[in-house]
Amino acid sequence: MEMVFRALAIYLVLLVVFKIAGRRALLQMTSFDLILLLIISEATQQALLGNDFSVTGAMLTIVTLVVVDVLFGLIKKYISGAESILDGSPVILVENGVPLKEKLKKVNVSCDDILVAARQNQGITELSKIKYAILERNGHISVIPEEN
Repeated sequence: MEMVFRALAIYLVLLVVFKIAGRRALLQMTSFDLILLLIISEATQQALLGNDFSVTGAMLTIVTLVVVDVLFGLIKKYISGAESILDGSPVILVENGVPLKEKLKKVNVSCDDILVAARQNQGITELSKIKYAILERNGHISVIPEEN
């Protein structure tokens, strides 16, 4: 039973930590972020298993993590507002070519990040040519160009 509680605790801690880190941190990884993720995964593995390196213990931990993930999926599906709390909601970062400074600061996204997404997805090189830039729940920045 200890393995189940360990898995649940680690899942919840990681959920909170990555929620605090923000959506952007999960998808736009630098070398530092990759190293940090590897260290976190090793620490998580040690915390999950403790001194129990048995196959049964590992299977129990895996099943617990999958069940918790499925439960969170069901909570998001059936409880109104749970998805916004757990996954966040889309945030408009640029409107009619004007960056919304407070929102950019809140989600820790720079105008350069928006321009990278605009160049990669739409071939746009200037903020003034962006009708909307939206930080999606998954951390991607969607760019809607101004109509000519």
